[in-house]
Order: sequence, then C-alpha cells, then structure tokens
Amino acid sequence: MEFAWYALLGLFFAAYLVLGGYDYGVGLLLARRAGTGPGDALARRVALTAVGPFFLGNEVWLVATVGILFGAFPTLEGELLSGFYPVVLGALGGVVLVTAGVQLRGRAGGEVARAGWDRIVVVGGVLAALGWGALLGGLLQGVPLTADGHVAGVGHVVTPFVAAAGLALVALVALHGATFLTLRLPAADAPALARLARGLVPAALTAVGAATALGLLSDRVRAAVARPAVAVLLPVALVAALLVARAALRRGRAGVAFAATATALALPAPLVGAALWPRVLVSTTDPATSLTVADAAASRPTLALLGWLVLPLLPALLGFQAMCWWVFRGRIDGRAPVYW
Repeated sequence: MEFAWYALLGLFFAAYLVLGGYDYGVGLLLARRAGTGPGDALARRVALTAVGPFFLGNEVWLVATVGILFGAFPTLEGELLSGFYPVVLGALGGVVLVTAGVQLRGRAGGEVARAGWDRIVVVGGVLAALGWGALLGGLLQGVPLTADGHVAGVGHVVTPFVAAAGLALVALVALHGATFLTLRLPAADAPALARLARGLVPAALTAVGAATALGLLSDRVRAAVARPAVAVLLPVALVAALLVARAALRRGRAGVAFAATATALALPAPLVGAALWPRVLVSTTDPATSLTVADAAASRPTLALLGWLVLPLLPALLGFQAMCWWVFRGRIDGRAPVYW
C-alpha cells in the first residue's frame, strides 16, 4: 500500500510540473517583452490569455500533491519542510507571486504598473521552477540525517548539483511555455514562436548536461542512488524528449513538440523516486538512518481511509482537467479580455 501512495505522490507532482510548468514558462517569457508600448502590452496580455482558462485549475494539482504528502507521508512532510525550507519556501513564494501577478495586473492603473506586475510574474516563475528543481536535486543528492532521523541543517541545498538541477528545470519550464504558446496563439504568430522555442532547446540541453555531469562527479549522488540505471535513464530520456521537440518545432508540429516538452517535465519526479526506492531520504552521514518509504508513510488504516477519499476525487480532477482542455481547445483569436 505504501508503494501505491508513493507512486501516486510522484504522479501528482509530475502532473503539477507539466500543467503548472507552462504557466510559469509563459510567465518567464514575459521578460522578453519588457517595453511599455501598446504593442508590447497587447502581446503580454494575449500570452496570458492563452493560459488564462487553465491557470487556477493547474494549481489544484499542487494542492492535491501537498494533501497526499501531508496525509499519507507525514514524516516525510515534516523533514522536507525543515530540511529543505529555503527551496520549498522559494518555490511556494514563486507560486504566490505568479498567481498574484497574473490576477492583479489587469487591475493596475496603467501600462507602467502592468509592466511591474509582469516583472513580478517573471520573478515568481523563476523562483517556482528553481525551487522545485532544487528540491528534486536535493532528494537525489541525499541529506545529512542525525541519529534520530532528522535532517541536520540546510547546507545540503547549497551545492553545485542542486543549483544545476534547479536551473535545468527553469530551462525546461521556459521551453515548455514557449511550445504551449506555439500551440495556443494565433497561427500567424506560430512561426515566430516556434523559432523562439527552438532557440531555447540548446539552453535546455546545456542545463540538463551540466546537471548530469555534476551528478556523475558528485560522490553524494552516486552514494544516494539505489538504482543507477534509473538515474542514468533520466538525462537520456530528457535529451531524447528535447530533440523530439526541436524536430517537431522545425516541422511545424506544435502538438508533438508540446507533448515532448510535457514528457520532459513529467519524467524527473517519478524517476527520482524510482532511483531512490525503497528509500526516500538517503542519509549522507550514516546510511542506516536513511528514511524509507515504509517508515515515512502513515499507518495502514490511515492510508486505507485516505484511499476512500481519493477514489472519488481523482476521476473528478481528471475529468475537470479534460473538460478544460476540450472546451478551450484550439488557438485563441488574439483578442484578450480586459481582466488580464
């Protein structure tokens, strides 16, 4: 039963990275339009209109992920919040900034004020992607655990590998946002957006390559990984997905490119979890104190009770997401509502 909940936690977090990832990616791309002229303002507003119907619904996956973490893995939740609080706080702060910036920019008094909110959205997108990437990198690297099983300090989040993992997710999110706009904005804008997305692929490949190299050179990462084949599969699959996205963008197949970048963002969470299994927090000080999935999970009766709650909610969540994509399928016509 613990494995089922662990897999569900990974799948929900992966879904959040895919769906919330293009929200943050579009937000990052607002940095390219830093001007305050009417043309720039319209372009920014149209870009936000493209994600508008999905924006708040995508954040529900983060709430569901946190709910599973709190209910099914309370011990892990406590150690993550105490041992990774700088990156978790940064990521959650970024989520708040993006949400506030998108919601409030339309209520600003003028274009200068809206440009200020746009900068807040950009900062929030960077913080969210950087924080979640650093969290995954920190888990893969291992943490210093005391004899009683608690994470000692937060110095383990300030390493080259953790920083590279965070930057790699920022690059993947920016590319994902660009491919989303290629799929959603008017067809007349698609070629320019495809060129932008293709230009981001080398940056993403470089970031993934740097994180991979630092991981291979890190004694901590090599010691923490229980299944090296799974860990090696992650960068290989990411590179393959990025190359597929680039080829699809070159051929004008925006849907295939978006599916490829979505795959790239869906892979890290489950593959990191699989590489660490059966441990979830690997001790870099004494392997005997590592926290296993079974030890981190709640009791069997609690998991069974949570199962009865999740069973009706999961189809509803999936149905809502499918409905949103069906209702708002296709490209927008370029007209942006005033509330953005």
